[in-house]
Amino acid sequence: MTRAAGLDRLARFTEHMGAAYAGGRNTDRGPDQEASTSALSPYLRRRLITEQEVVAAALAAHGPEGAERFVQEVFWRTYFKGHLETRPALWTQYEGLVAEGHRRLAAESGLRRTYERAVEGRTGIDGFDDWAREIVETNWLHNHARMWFASIWIFTLRLPWALGAAFFLEHLVDGDPASNTLSWRWVGGLHTRGKHYLARRENIRRYTEGRFDPAGLDEDAEALREPESPPATRLRPTDPVPTGQVALLLHLDDLHPESLPLGGAEVVRVGGLLSHAAGAVERVRRADREAMDDALARAAAHFGCPAGPVEADWAGTLPVVAAWAPVGPSAAALPPCARVQRDWDRLIWPRATRGFFQVKAAIPEILAAVEVR
Repeated sequence: MTRAAGLDRLARFTEHMGAAYAGGRNTDRGPDQEASTSALSPYLRRRLITEQEVVAAALAAHGPEGAERFVQEVFWRTYFKGHLETRPALWTQYEGLVAEGHRRLAAESGLRRTYERAVEGRTGIDGFDDWAREIVETNWLHNHARMWFASIWIFTLRLPWALGAAFFLEHLVDGDPASNTLSWRWVGGLHTRGKHYLARRENIRRYTEGRFDPAGLDEDAEALREPESPPATRLRPTDPVPTGQVALLLHLDDLHPESLPLGGAEVVRVGGLLSHAAGAVERVRRADREAMDDALARAAAHFGCPAGPVEADWAGTLPVVAAWAPVGPSAAALPPCARVQRDWDRLIWPRATRGFFQVKAAIPEILAAVEVR
C-alpha cells in the first residue's frame, strides 16, 4: 500500500479507462480474474494518488468523451465526501445505528442467527455467501457485487443496514466513511428518498456471467424509511496557512503531502496520525500502517526534515498544519490545527449538498479550474 504501487496500478489500467470500462465495469468475473474496475480505490481512499492525477490520466488517454464514464465515477467519490461533509449528522446517526444494531443482536436471538449466517457466508443464497467470504478473505469486493450484497442484506435478509455498512468498513481495504455509508443509504432508499436498489436474480446471473443464480430474493421490497434527513450545513472555511516554520500532521485521508497547498510555510517536522475505522481487521490496519510509513518516508525526503509517528509533544512549539480531514475517524482524532483544503475538494463539496447532478453538470468547469484537461 504505497504511492509507487498506486501509480503502477494507474499506469496499467489507464488503457482500460475508455470504452472498455464503460462497457464492462458492471461485470464481476470473480476474485481470480482481472477486475473490470480500476481497483484504484485503496490508493484514492488514502490519497496516495490524487483524483486529479487519475482523471488527468484518463483524459490524456481517451479524451473527454471516451473517458466520460470513468471520470464521473471518480467524481462520485468526492461527491459522497462532500455530501457527508455538509451533513455530518448522517455519520453520527450511522454510528448510533451501529450501536443500536449490536444491542439488538445481543437481545434478539433470531436476528443474531441471521446476522451470523450472513457475515460467515452461511445463508444458502447463491452469490451472497461467496461475496461474504470474499470480503473476509481478500478484503475486497467488486462494486456491483457490493450493491447486490447490500440489497440482499437489507431487503431479503431484513438485517439493519448500518450493521452491513459496518461489516464493509471493518473488512474492505478501501473502506471509506463517506462512500461506504452513503452507498448503503442509497441502496436502502434513504440517500435519494424512496429510490432504492433491488438485487435481481437475472441481473446477478447476467453480470456474473452465469457464476451465480440466486433464488428466493425479495425483488418487490419497498424502500426503507426514516425521519427527514438533516439539512445541509455550511462548510467550514479553510484555515489560513501559518507562515514560517510549521509541523505537518499527516492522516489516513490524505497521504500525498508533496502536493498540499502550503503557501509560504516551511515544514520542519512531519508526524503521522493513525486513526483506523472502528473494528478494522488487522489486514486493513496493516495497509493503513504501510501507507502511512510510505507517506512519512516521502515527506521526509520532500521537505528534508524528520518524519515519524505522532508522539507526545512531537511538534513542540511549532504551529501544526494538516490536510483537511473529511468526516470520519481521522477528523475525530485530529488535534487543533490549521486545516488546509485542496482546490479539488473546495470546488466540488459545495455542490454536493443534494444529488449528484449538480456535481456532474459542473465537471467541465471544475476540471478547467484545477487545470486538468
